[in-house]
Amino acid sequence: MEAVPAAEALDGHKDRFDLGVFVGDLAFDEEVTSDDESLEGLQQELDDCKNDQEVANILANGVKLREYTKGVENNIRQVELDSIQDYIKESENLVSLHDQIIDCDNILSQMETVLTGFQTEIGSISSEIKVLQEKSMDMGLKLKNRKAAESKLSKFVEDIIVPPRMIGIIVDGEVNDEYLKTLETLSKKIKFIDADPMVKSSKALKDVQPEVERLRQKAVSKIFEFVIQKFYALRKPKTNIQILQQSVLLKYKYTIIFLKEHAKEIYAEVRAAYIDTMNKVLSAHFRAYIQALEKLQMDIATSTDLLGVETRSTGFLFSIGKESLKTRSSVFALGERINILKEIDQPALIPHIAEAKSQKYPYEVLFRSLQKLLIDTATSEYLFTDDFFGEESIFHDIFAGPIQVVDEHFNAVLLNCYDAIGIMLMIRIIHQHQLIMFRRRTPCLDSYLDKVNMSLWPRFKMVFDLHLNSLRNANIKTLWEDDVHPHYVTRRYAEFTASLLHLNVEHGDGQLDLNLERLRMAIEDLLVKLAKMFSKPKLQTIFLINNYDLTIAILKEAGTEGGKAQLYFEEVLKSNIAIYVEELLQEHFSDLIRFVKTRPADETATSSEKVGISEVEPLVKDFASRYKAAIELMHKDVITSFSNFLCGMEILRAALAQLLLYYTRLTECAKRINGGPALNKDLVSISSILFEIKKYSRTF
Repeated sequence: MEAVPAAEALDGHKDRFDLGVFVGDLAFDEEVTSDDESLEGLQQELDDCKNDQEVANILANGVKLREYTKGVENNIRQVELDSIQDYIKESENLVSLHDQIIDCDNILSQMETVLTGFQTEIGSISSEIKVLQEKSMDMGLKLKNRKAAESKLSKFVEDIIVPPRMIGIIVDGEVNDEYLKTLETLSKKIKFIDADPMVKSSKALKDVQPEVERLRQKAVSKIFEFVIQKFYALRKPKTNIQILQQSVLLKYKYTIIFLKEHAKEIYAEVRAAYIDTMNKVLSAHFRAYIQALEKLQMDIATSTDLLGVETRSTGFLFSIGKESLKTRSSVFALGERINILKEIDQPALIPHIAEAKSQKYPYEVLFRSLQKLLIDTATSEYLFTDDFFGEESIFHDIFAGPIQVVDEHFNAVLLNCYDAIGIMLMIRIIHQHQLIMFRRRTPCLDSYLDKVNMSLWPRFKMVFDLHLNSLRNANIKTLWEDDVHPHYVTRRYAEFTASLLHLNVEHGDGQLDLNLERLRMAIEDLLVKLAKMFSKPKLQTIFLINNYDLTIAILKEAGTEGGKAQLYFEEVLKSNIAIYVEELLQEHFSDLIRFVKTRPADETATSSEKVGISEVEPLVKDFASRYKAAIELMHKDVITSFSNFLCGMEILRAALAQLLLYYTRLTECAKRINGGPALNKDLVSISSILFEIKKYSRTF
């Protein structure tokens, strides 16, 4: 059967067993067996017995403790007897085992003796090894020190000794790649001797130093002769300087470094020789180039080629040929001259090719070529000198001469330049060249380009003021021509203004805008004065309209917005067209216009009754009889008066529209007066007038 747990056994047999009685009995037994034993910890043991399976079985079966104890003791006693019998049976084996143990013990004792001897010997060997290790470390340290000493001594010997091969190359060798490498080695030896104080105190130096010094002097002498010879090669005619610099001189750059480090006086002589050579060579090149360019120059403007100067006073109509007439057209008009700004990066002109083709150019073309050659040459020289000599300052010493040559030429040309458009083109060219140099990151010509720019602006202002004053101080009598068509001064002004506006679009120069405004006021004042020379107001108005219209057309054709000037001329054109329309209608329909203007537009029936049929009838009949002829005359008048057909057509339309408005008011007045219906047979229908308007609008 399955064993019942001790706790359940205790709970199930409370009627047969009391734990308190069990404890009491146990305590009593303990007192009987031994009065000296303590009961401390008994409770703990009892608590442990609750979970003991054996105790639980005993309690479950109701066995008394005394009986159970006796049973256990009997079992133990029996087991003891059985064990004794087993030992007796195995006594022989035990005796044999005992003997074997004794034998093993003897063997182990012998082994212990042997191992103890081994241990003693090993201890002795360990001591010897330790001694050897110490000796080894000492020898290693000595070896390390000797190697260090050998290394330093070897380096010292290597740095201070002068091999025979080095002497042979420096003294007798040609300046080539091998010579440069030997020169570097010699430089290291010289630096080694000069840099280390310990070397100076060595005895070896006393033997070597004189030889090193003699080699230095020989190397310096040979380098000086070699470099000076290469510099003189730059002076040969038709030598490509840049190729010689890049492929030859830069290859021997180390010779300059050697002189700079070990022969400063000789380096100064070499530096001065190069500066002198390049200064003279480049100055001669630019002088020759400028002389060749001067043969290609086309004269555009003189001091008399001004806006307000009368053409006949210069006499050029009878003294110049077709080519000169062509160049004269460029005095005030930009035309194709603007293309020079699109060719800013093109190579400089080759004078002999252009001369062979008999080509001539405005000065701004020659100016661009000269400045292009200058900035390209300067960039190349700046980069070379910085690389070859390691100095930027040497460039300014070299280019002092070439820049002076260019300045002398430029100042001479600028002093006699009266071509305002050409000067403005040169200003824009200089600006573009400044941007090119900025992108190249070569600031070598910054001050020069700024100086040229500062020279151009005052000259432009001076020439511009000459044009301005020529308008302000113009001789009206000599300029006036009995012709209502646009005046040539107006065309000059319009082309001149359009050109400057076009060149100012991307730059937005406010000062130039102010100057153009002053010029606009001057030309307007001049046109008004010229218009007053006509005896009839109508002719004055026609003259102003033609000139204003031409100005606007040229400003628009130039591809510019025209700025304030165009807006202003458009306003005054509108006002003068309105004046002309009234004058034209007054010439043909003065009675009709006078009648209509004396009657308010919102005339009432009462006021209409005051107007008699006798006043209106002649006007109606007169208009009906000759309105077609009058419109025809107006059409012819407009055609002969205005140069611009489109403008004339707009003026004719405006005049006919105003005529239609006047006649409409007349017919309305005629219908409101007494007896007005009788005039219906003489009234011209609006559709008939519109037909005439459309007819002449189409044919114009």
